Amino acid sequence: MAGMLDQMGYALGQGARVAWFAGHFIGARRMGGPARPEGAPDFAPSAPWPDRATMLKEIRAVFEGDWANIKAGRYRAAGGLSLANALRLSRKFFADVPGFETRRKERVADAVPAGDAARYPRYYLQNFHFQKDGWLSAESAELYDFQVETLFAGTADAMRRRALVPITDALAGRDQRKLHLIDIACGTGRFLAQVKHNWPRLPVTGIDLSPAYLDEARRTLADFSATDFAEANAESLPFPDGSVDIATCVYLFHELPPKIRPVVATEIARVLKPGGLFVLADSIQTGDAPVLDALLEAFPLTFHEPYYSTYAKTDLTAMFGSVGLTPVASDRAFLTKIIAFRKS
Repeated sequence: MAGMLDQMGYALGQGARVAWFAGHFIGARRMGGPARPEGAPDFAPSAPWPDRATMLKEIRAVFEGDWANIKAGRYRAAGGLSLANALRLSRKFFADVPGFETRRKERVADAVPAGDAARYPRYYLQNFHFQKDGWLSAESAELYDFQVETLFAGTADAMRRRALVPITDALAGRDQRKLHLIDIACGTGRFLAQVKHNWPRLPVTGIDLSPAYLDEARRTLADFSATDFAEANAESLPFPDGSVDIATCVYLFHELPPKIRPVVATEIARVLKPGGLFVLADSIQTGDAPVLDALLEAFPLTFHEPYYSTYAKTDLTAMFGSVGLTPVASDRAFLTKIIAFRKS
């Protein structure tokens, strides 16, 4: 069990993390000018804009919840960036800011296809949040996690870790070596690394459409055994019916078109075993935290998130319920919601 010194070390480490990434956010904003680029739609939020005290309270609550889980032994936190890597990625991050601002101000939404564009869904070939090259280059994959942590002021890893709690419950008393977890749209493998840090003998498979991001995921998980990867679309998962014990999905559904979300939900239900667990971690939705609703309205206007507004109003419980997945637990960590479902 974690003691007082551990708690102090955690608090100092997370405080430094927030300062580091918040500093990058402020620096990038100063380099880029107004948050709403010229030509973007006029925006008047229907909810009050959260003030600084509200934001700090929300950020503090993320780490308080994270520490409570660590102290209770629900999971362990994986290590962060080395100083050398942090400085290297910092330089790359700031070097990318001018290009990001050009894409944002000019509303450049189409990604440059890599290789055969016909193998990707049309909705995938976009610069989501004006990411350089969309999801289709090694440079994009290398910078992605650093950019996400900057956007969320250093809270992204702590928010993702909350999705480990239902997995902890599901694995209690079971031989992890005989189970199989898949992470759908695994990206750079950031969440899978947290999974393997806690259950190193659990066989896992990361699924993603981007070869560049899968290459980054392989590097992220290079020190772990029992890992596999598949280049595949979440609309057609490469697994037999009822063959998967646990499926996870982090920050995918808000980037899917409305017609595609039920298709992916159906696929997840198809591959899960009866009684299998599905853990969704994604953006909070309208009404989940009313003090943050204005941020949800602004997000798709400030960044390129073409399907976010419909996601924010989608009844996820009803959608997954229609394919036989029943909610068994839920949680919120700042701007992330976690819902665990069981297949009936």
